[in-house]
Parts: sequence; structure tokens; C-alpha cells
Amino acid sequence: MSSILVTGANGQVGFELQRSLASWGTVAAVTRAEMDLASEASILLVLEAHKPSIIVNPAAYTAVDRAESEREQAMAVNAAAPGVMARWAADNGAYLVHYSTDYVFDGTKADAYVETDPVNPQSVYGESKWLGEEAVRSSGARHAILRTSWVYGHHGNNFLKTILRLAQERSSLNIVADQVGAPTSAALIADVTRRVVEFVSGPEAPDVSGTYHLSAQGNTSWHGYAAHIVREVSARNVKLALTLEALKPIPTVDYPTPAKRPQNSRLNCTKLMDCFDLPLPAWQEGVNGVIERLVPAAH
Repeated sequence: MSSILVTGANGQVGFELQRSLASWGTVAAVTRAEMDLASEASILLVLEAHKPSIIVNPAAYTAVDRAESEREQAMAVNAAAPGVMARWAADNGAYLVHYSTDYVFDGTKADAYVETDPVNPQSVYGESKWLGEEAVRSSGARHAILRTSWVYGHHGNNFLKTILRLAQERSSLNIVADQVGAPTSAALIADVTRRVVEFVSGPEAPDVSGTYHLSAQGNTSWHGYAAHIVREVSARNVKLALTLEALKPIPTVDYPTPAKRPQNSRLNCTKLMDCFDLPLPAWQEGVNGVIERLVPAAH
């Protein structure tokens, strides 16, 4: 049995990792209160106390817009902290699974991004996540960096839950329609992580250290995503204030935010699927599953 340390225990992915990894090893899941990612001393204290053979780090500074005015905090958590964990992993023979984001790209590519495409983050958040990747890669630790996109789940706050709430409160809604990506469930990310951990944990485990793209398959816009949620909830005979006709598509320019978002967040996941022999589901499958959990059908 492996000794596994999971950071960000209360986050969307951290919550699901405790489920997916429970049968694979002894899991210690720590919260922000227990491990302060802005403090190298706090990180090292926890690592030395647990001495994990596998570190799984979904914890991050994810307030994308606030990061524009809180650069120092974002850099400490997203750029410096992964480097501290990775160097400890290298020194102690541990394996690190770290998560990154589509925001490392500028979103101008016509096709889905592959792992070797040049990065060009357009926000403090994206830059901080890219620097975190680089810190992990340069550490000498065995690692997997999993870049993902548009994360949601039944636990925590996310776009899906926001739309569910607003569809019950508002009779009209404007949603950005010219940013494209794949909604990816925290449960899927956790299940893929388990597969990676299984793959690298054996005595004859191949060294597959590297960067991988991980998202559900297919793509949609934020507006298409919201429309799918409204359709699915309506099909469950749940009364909504919002109709599909009143869900209006708007361009990004009509919804300005402090941080610039990539217009194309599509990730090509062929490398991950081939390396770990892993099929990935269509994005609608995970969304429907979470809706089923959150919205009981009305009779």
C-alpha cells in the first residue's frame, strides 16, 4: 500500500481524490489550514510528518480575476509551492502528481492544444500555473503534470452550480458564447489520477514523467454548456424561471473581466489516453451525472 498525501482536501478535485485513491493506499488529505501553500516551512513540515511515497497536489490559488491584484499570493501558491513539493519528492524518492490549466495558452490556436504547443499565458493566474509546471519539471522528481479545463463537480463552487441557481432565480441570462472548451468533472480527474498512480507505483513501473492534457471529450461554449444544463434540468420536470429562449449568447467583449480568458481552451488528450491506455468520456456524460445528483427529478 502506498502512502499518499493529497493537498487541498476541501477543493473539488481534492474531495474526489480521497474517494478514488482510498483503496490504493493510505491517504492523508490536508486542508489549507493544515498546509499553508504560501509557506515553504509549512509545506516541508507536513511532508516530513507524513513522508508520502506519492504526493498529489490539486491545491491552488484559483481566484482567476483576483489574482490580477494579488499577484504575490498567486505566485506563492501556484508557482513556488509546487517547486517545494517537487524538490522534496526528488530528494525522498516520491512521485508527484500536479495539476495545471488551459490558461497557460493564449487561446488563439485554431485546433485543440497539444502538450508541446508554445505557452503564452494572458493572466497572472495562467503565468503562475506555468511557472509551477516549470518548477516541477526542473526538480528532477518523477512526476505527472495534468493540464485540465473547466472543472466542476457536485462538491464546491463551479459554473454548473451557478447556472443551476441562476436558472431558478432569473428569467433571462446572458452567457459568453465565443470561448470554447470541455467541461471536465472533478470525479473524472480523480479517476484518471488513480490510473496514473497505479501505473507508476509498481516495482517495474516505467518512467512516464511528463505533461499530459486531461479533459472530457468533445467541446462546447459556455453558452452551449449552460443551455445543456437548462435542457437536462427541464427534462427532469423541474420548474425553472429561465427558458432556453431567454438564455442569450454574448461575445466576450460584452462581459469584461480583470483577467483575460483563452477563447480556445480545447485540449488534445491523445498522449494521456495512449500512454495510460485510458478512454475519456464525452463531456455531457459527467455533466449529466452531477445534475442527477444535485437535482432530484420532479414527479
